[in-house]
Amino acid sequence: MISDIIYYVAALVAIIFIFAPHEYAHAYVAYKCGDPTAKMRGRMSLNPLRHLDPYGFVLCVLTGFGWAKPVPVNPYNFHNYRRGMFLTSIAGVVVNYIIAFISFALYLLILQFFPSGTGYGVYVKYFLWMTFWLIYSYSLSVFVFNLLPLYPLDGFRIVESLTREVNPVHRFLKNYGRYILIALVVESFLCSVIERYTVLYYAKYFDILGYVHWFATEILGYPIKLVWYAVFGYGLPTLGWY
Repeated sequence: MISDIIYYVAALVAIIFIFAPHEYAHAYVAYKCGDPTAKMRGRMSLNPLRHLDPYGFVLCVLTGFGWAKPVPVNPYNFHNYRRGMFLTSIAGVVVNYIIAFISFALYLLILQFFPSGTGYGVYVKYFLWMTFWLIYSYSLSVFVFNLLPLYPLDGFRIVESLTREVNPVHRFLKNYGRYILIALVVESFLCSVIERYTVLYYAKYFDILGYVHWFATEILGYPIKLVWYAVFGYGLPTLGWY
């Protein structure tokens, strides 16, 4: 029971460290590319309360996948429309990968050097290493998840930068993207609940976002593990299979 409470508190902290810099990066790059809209609306800030979307926040706590409020952008203010849209769109996920790189090192530092002690010391260590593990894991999941070409994710903005608004695919992704996202996250959550609380362990193989999470942490995160395992003398990291 205590470990579950610690886990969810760590998840809340991790989400703050993921979404606030992610959205700040969008606003900052948009401003540098010529669009002051996000700055004028107070979104060029590291205050997480300015960025959290209630639905995306709750879903991220429960499943590890979610989103923040889209940063307002007026692409016609950009010095170069397509370049500005593209750079602004990828800014958030680039920052997430950097955060994952740093947090994995801190995770290993805590595991190796932070004394567990007894009593409350055990819970303190568990909270710290779980927080940095979740920052690492969520950052990579958000990296891949946000590149899905569905509104309001960054992947849709990338598509938007490369297509015209009259494009039927563009219209479909914008009109129905949010509903598809909610369906995917709910499906993932139900699969994890079924797997955890029933004997139907094979439910995980129907978890679509589970494969996204595996790809994010094991494939996309492998170079991060490779670097820090070498620094800490752990040898080559093993590849976990889904």
